[in-house]
Formats: sequence, C-alpha cells, structure tokens
Amino acid sequence: MNSPAASLAVSHFDARPFFEKALSYGRQHGLLDAARFEAMAQEAPKGMVQIARYFGSEFLRPELEKARERLVNMISLHLEDSTHGDVHAAAALLRDNTLLSRSKAGSDMLKALIVMPQATHFGMNERGGFTDRHIPQLARWSLASYAEYQAEFAARQRSAMVVDAALWLADAYGLSADELQDAEPDAEAVIRTSLLVGMTRRKELPDWVSFEKMIATLRDKQRASTELRLQANLPEEFKAVVESVRQSVLKDWPKLLDVRLGARKLFDQTPAFMGRYFWLEDALSEVDHHDRNRSAAWEKLTQGHSDDGTVLTLCLCVAAGSPVKTLLSEKAAASLIRKLRKYGWQPPLARDYLSQHAPEHLQPDFLNLWETFVAESQATLLSDRDAKLNEAMALLRRECNLS
Repeated sequence: MNSPAASLAVSHFDARPFFEKALSYGRQHGLLDAARFEAMAQEAPKGMVQIARYFGSEFLRPELEKARERLVNMISLHLEDSTHGDVHAAAALLRDNTLLSRSKAGSDMLKALIVMPQATHFGMNERGGFTDRHIPQLARWSLASYAEYQAEFAARQRSAMVVDAALWLADAYGLSADELQDAEPDAEAVIRTSLLVGMTRRKELPDWVSFEKMIATLRDKQRASTELRLQANLPEEFKAVVESVRQSVLKDWPKLLDVRLGARKLFDQTPAFMGRYFWLEDALSEVDHHDRNRSAAWEKLTQGHSDDGTVLTLCLCVAAGSPVKTLLSEKAAASLIRKLRKYGWQPPLARDYLSQHAPEHLQPDFLNLWETFVAESQATLLSDRDAKLNEAMALLRRECNLS
C-alpha cells in the first residue's frame, strides 16, 4: 500500500511545460495582467509562422502544430535555465520581455549547445559557429526536455573545458590554436604530453624525435611519479580537468618507465597507447634524425673510412654470411674464399646491407662500386682452377683491405 507521503508526491507532480507554469503563476500573483496576456496572444501566431518557415513550411498545418510545440518548448527551456526553475522570476521575465525575444533566447541557447565540442578529439569537432547545416540538429533539440538539455550541456561543457585546457597548454608551449586544430589530436593527449614536457623542463611540445628523447630522459633518471605536477601558472578553471588527466598519466607510469618497451612500440604500436600522447608529425625531422643516426653508426663501423677497400671488404663479408669486418688478415681472407667456393655467396645481401646502413648520400656510389666488383671478380673468387688461391688472394689484396 502506498504511503500518504508518496501519494502526496505523485499528486503534486506537474507535467506542464515550464512556460505554462510561469504563466499560471504570473496570473495568480498579479505579475501578468490582461494586457500582457493579450500582447502574448498577438505575438504567438507570428512566432509560430516564423518557426514553421525556418524548419519547413508555414503553409502546412502539421508544421504549424509542430512550430507551436517548439515555441512553447524553447521559451520553457530559456525560462527554466535562466531562472534555475524559479517560476516567480520566470513570470517577471515574461512581464518585462516580448514572447518572441524569449523564444529567440531559447533558440540561441540551443544553438550555443550544438556548436559546443561533443568530444575531446579535435578532429571530431567542427570549427566556427552555427550555420544552416546545423538546422536539423536544432529541430531535434527544440523539442527536447530540460533534463535532456542539462545532461547534454554537462557532457559538452566538460569536453569544452578539456579542449580549452589543451589549447591553453599548447599556446604556453609554443603551438598555436590553428596548428593544434590542424594536427587533430585528442585534447587529453595534448595535456598528457604537456605534463611530461613540464616535468622535463622543456620549452615546447615535441615532435617524435624530441618525444622519444623525453621518454628516454625519464627512463634514464627513473623519475618519480610524484614529480608529475600541474603547471604552476595553470588557470584555476582548468585545474580540475588537468588533474583528472594527470591521474591517467600516473596509471601509465610503470609502462612509461619500462626500458624493455621501446618508445615507438609502446606509443605508436600498442593499441591502448596509440593516440594517448601527442607529438607533432614532422617527417623531415624524423628522416634527418634517422640519417644522422645511420651516419653515426656507419662512421663507428667503418672507423670514419669510406674508401673503396673498406666498403668492398665489408660487402664481401656480408655476401659470404660472415661477421662484418672492414679489415681482414691474410688467413681470414683465405678462409673467406674457401667458404665462398664451398657454399657460394649472395651479393644481394650486401646491396641490402648498404641500403639499410650506409649514409643515403653515399649509397649510389657504394652500390655501383659493389656491383662492378661482383661482375669483375666473381669468376676469380669462385674458380676451382685456382686451387692454391693465388689469383683470388691477389684480387683481394688489390681491391679489399688485407693486413
């Protein structure tokens, strides 16, 4: 059996539009007189025709009926939102303003909602204000309840705050709003990277090369997660959302510092981390960095030598499937020739090796050198008639580095 209190609560439930509640209150308490009601009665049909024309046609009765619903609902949304549900204040607004102005205020409120970010990803949000392409969305929201509006506004407001925080941090680290919009990252990814940038005392948001170095720095020094703090000059209105994102970085911390996980594999190839952090895509920078690393590795391997003998010795070892060397002893050279004659060689392996390891600007000359050597020396190196290796060893002494 229902309690008296429950029955009373049900009996007091008022399902009327908030606009109608404000009208009733205004009449009962003398805020709205007969003249004001007459004026509203004159305004309402004009508003209905305008709304019907905007969303479809003012010549069809169903469209006019729908327009009446929209007019009442948009006024109700505006009154309830602007007065926080205070019917006295709502009645006063109806007394002091025209009906069409309150309808427009409700429409403007919905238009502002529609152009708010729906998500924190820059690529999923439209730039600019309300346009004709948004009219179908306005048609739907013009019939929504205030509870639906509130829920949507709260969700979009949170997304907008995250986006604004990302824009502020990007600007603080030298990246303009247009550049960030063009990059189309997730706003939370920008915030995560910004927190790491602040922790490592860098001055700008990184490209991939700098991001990788930043992670290496964190790992080398095994930085404590307690050092990950909000930027000191972060505006107060952004602190809550940035703190929320900071907590997500703390959950990532064990993997961020795990030296067993290569940075590229973790951040760009692990599904859970892809797009989770932000870096600027700069292909030229990455190519330049790759070329510098490759050149450094080549310099170390060849000890700074790029003469023909060094390159041919290296390639010969690779083609024979032997450890890479740039200088062979007489004994090692003889063993290599015997290996070639017993098992054969694979010159393409040396070409591939040069393509992968030699500095790019030197590759054409090196490849031409190797192909010429293969064409001219293969018969001698693999000849069974040279049983004592005299001709083959003479060839290697002339073309390669023997000690």
